[in-house]
Amino acid sequence: MTLLALSNVTASYGSSQVLFGANLRVAEGEVVALMGRNGMGKSTVVKCICRMMPSQGTLAFDTVDLSRLTSHQTARLGIGLAPEGRRCFAALTVFENLIAAARPGHWTFEKVVGLFPRLGERKTQRAASLSGGEQQMVAIGRALMTNPRLLILDEATEGLAPIIRQEIWAAITRLKLETGLSILVIDKSIRELRNVCDGAVILSRGRTVWSGTIEELTPQVTEQHIGV
Repeated sequence: MTLLALSNVTASYGSSQVLFGANLRVAEGEVVALMGRNGMGKSTVVKCICRMMPSQGTLAFDTVDLSRLTSHQTARLGIGLAPEGRRCFAALTVFENLIAAARPGHWTFEKVVGLFPRLGERKTQRAASLSGGEQQMVAIGRALMTNPRLLILDEATEGLAPIIRQEIWAAITRLKLETGLSILVIDKSIRELRNVCDGAVILSRGRTVWSGTIEELTPQVTEQHIGV
């Protein structure tokens, strides 16, 4: 069953149009990569899904019209976001960050610590004192504790040390194998995406230019649309 569906979505920052027809589908239990070069509209798509900016076109989440909702209503509907840049509450402790938006369900503080043991060790530390990788773990854990049906990871491994990147990818793999959570991953690490994703969508200049299964994402496709 399709959980998230975007069709012909357009969006602008003031008079500057950024999206010209974005199409995207994520099924229940599916992990999908949203890919493209820098500045092609990936984070704008995320903002539209989470209702952080206005858009036109069809955005549906389990048949609910997202365009009619505010950002907090979208979150309550079951969309959890670990945003680009982490955006932890610097003055709050790890524990306080994680429970700030917690909702009842499978994901509790203990469950998040099971996924990221470092956060248990840092429970009483302020987020400002954490490394970038630890802050990223907090951001993902905070999104999980909203107990979402769809988790969006926007550049979750960007700028992190290799060992921390490995921990993040291992956690994403566990989420796929153990929970059946639907996940939309925005990332540039094609090798890791191949290991965890079921499908992929590529944006170029605000348009969806390719979509398919991860097996269909050949080197020729990535060379043509991403240049790697």
